[in-house]
Formats: sequence, C-alpha cells, structure tokens
Amino acid sequence: MPLETSTEFALPEDSDEATLVGRVWRPDRDGPSVAVLRGAEVVDISAAAATMSDLCEMPEPAAFARDASGEPVGLAGEIFANTPRAARDPSKPWLLAPVDLQAIKAAGVTFAVSMLERVIEEQARGVPDKAAAIRTEMQAAIGDDLARLEPGSDQAMALKELLVGKGMWSQYLEVGIGPDAEVFTKAPSMAAVGHLAEIGVRADSRWNNPEPEVALVTASTGKIVGATLGNDVNLRDFEGRSALLLGKAKDNNASASLGPFIRLFDDRFSLDDVRRAEIRLTVDGPEGYRLDGSSAMSRISRDPADLMAATIGRNHQYPDGVVLYLGTMFAPIEDRDVPGEGFTHKVGDIVTIASPKLGRLSNAVVHSADAEPWTFGTAALMRNLARRGLL
Repeated sequence: MPLETSTEFALPEDSDEATLVGRVWRPDRDGPSVAVLRGAEVVDISAAAATMSDLCEMPEPAAFARDASGEPVGLAGEIFANTPRAARDPSKPWLLAPVDLQAIKAAGVTFAVSMLERVIEEQARGVPDKAAAIRTEMQAAIGDDLARLEPGSDQAMALKELLVGKGMWSQYLEVGIGPDAEVFTKAPSMAAVGHLAEIGVRADSRWNNPEPEVALVTASTGKIVGATLGNDVNLRDFEGRSALLLGKAKDNNASASLGPFIRLFDDRFSLDDVRRAEIRLTVDGPEGYRLDGSSAMSRISRDPADLMAATIGRNHQYPDGVVLYLGTMFAPIEDRDVPGEGFTHKVGDIVTIASPKLGRLSNAVVHSADAEPWTFGTAALMRNLARRGLL
C-alpha cells in the first residue's frame, strides 16, 4: 500500500494550537532549511536560526519560532506529497527529519514488558522459535507486571537477589530495575530520516521489529524544549546473540526515524503531555497483513526527565543538544508467518506511529542497503550554510 501523504494524516489533532518546527530540503538552496508550520504553510526561518540546534538553544524556542520572520517555501501538503523518494520531483522542496546537529541517543529497557522481551532475546540467543518457551518460563518465574517496581529501590534489589539465586539474572534486568538507566547512541548526528522516508532493516536479519517511541529534544544546557515521534528500528536476532552487537542491531542505514515535526513546549504542550501520551503503532504488510499495538507513557519505569538527566549533564556534555528516544513497551510477539517465530518485518511494510498531540510518523520498510543513501553530513551542512551566508 502507498504511504499516506496528507497533512490531515500527519499533523497533531490540535495542530492549529501547536508550535511545530522541522526541516525541509530546498533544491533552490541545494540544502536544508529550518522551518515552522504556520497554518497550511511551511515557512523557512533559517535566516534567524540556521540549524535546528540553534533554534533549540534559544531562551524560549517556541516563542522565537512563532515570531521569527521567514520565507514561505510551500504548502505542507505539497511538501509532504513530494517527500516519498518514488514520487519526488527533485526540483521541489521535500520534508526531512526535524533534527540536525543534535546527538541522537536512545534509552533502552524503560518498560517492563519490553524488558522481559530483551531478556527473552538474550536467553534465545537470537533464535526466534525458542522465544515462546522461554517467555512462558520467565513469566512463570517473575510475572510480567513489573511496572510498579521502582528501579534501584530496595524491592528491586530484593528481586535481583531472587533472580540471581534462580540463575535468571540478565544484563537487561540490570538496567530495567537496577539503579542505572541504559542510554546508547542510536545514530550519528544528521543520520535520522523523517516522515514518509524509507526505514531500513538489514537483509541478513531474520527477526526484527519497529519500536514506536516518543523522543525528547534538549538544548545543550539539558533543558527539554520539545518532543517528536520516533521509530527506534531494532534487529532482535543481532541483539539477542550478544549485547555487544547493539551497534549492528540499532545503527544501520535509515534505522532511526523521527518526525514529522518537533512540537516545542509552550503553554499548550509540556513534558506532562509526554508523560500522559498514548502511542499507537500499525504495520501494514504488502501481503495484506496488519499489526496493531499501543504503548502508554504512563507505564514507563523511569520518568522522562530522569532519563534525560542520565543522558546529558556534567558527565555527558553535548554542545549541540540531544534527541533522546524514551523507549517502548511494545514488542510484537504475534506470529506473522511461521508458528513460534513471532513478528518480523518484510520489505514493503508501512509502519505508522501515532499520538494525538504529536501527529503521525509513517515510513516504508526497505533493506538498509537499498535505502536512500545518506550523503549530506555535518561538513556538507556547514559548507552549504556558509555559501548561503547563514553562518
């Protein structure tokens, strides 16, 4: 099925009240521009904020974005329609991921349900048909409702001792209920893809899935300035074989999706809205398959502010800011083809992640080697901005 490119599909339900910022590729400038959505129109404000990182460093990014003078570059609907690679007219603007120079990080094992799935991956050593039996054994031993267990608490440490005694302790349980959060580098700066782009899974992966998440956007000071939707694409077989393969499981061409826009915090949207967010996932397969799921941020084990504090601070400084995927409770276990082997992607899947106040992020699955090549990095951005007189 084709990607849905309408603005009604992509934008938050209260988009008329939202401060939405993103990035568009401008062929007439041979490079990207920071833009704000004003009504139906996308307005280039890069003369005032050359990068999204610069915008997020402003004392009040939302007020700055609303008031900055800019140049209209087109209607959002026209830009969305021109974004899928197969339908693109390269002479017209298209949408990009809404971040640029920020470090792209991810928090793992932040929900009890997905924590158990990581343990199962590890025990199965990446072999999907072993997962069902291990899942039953794990749930019988410790249950599957650990959401009320505070990581690092006395109760959590008592559970750790119990599991060690049973020979069932895991590195995933360590970061799921232990005192320290897992935070890793998801992708290099400038590597994320946006709404309506292709997302990639390796052709040699046989067990993989989407991870629907909210991602926080933070200034270099650690101040959280907004949020967006994200897909932290994951290869379960690679990570299950060894946690030391996390880079190969997580960081491949087009494996980090963000968008469609960053919703900046203001008097209508705050971190409390993120804490209350409901995240929906659909996967529509080329063979008529459909998967539906959901993730409630209220069930996260660690507060989003605490996860960000573990990511950026005196020990971890990021002068261009950070984007942090917050993790997911959704780990699909329903069989797609072979009984006992659970879910895995097929080329042609359409993955859509939705939340009422953040909109919808939709991508088509391809093999990573076949995804749109990433050729425009930080050095290219600096040269382009210099030629345009924006530096």
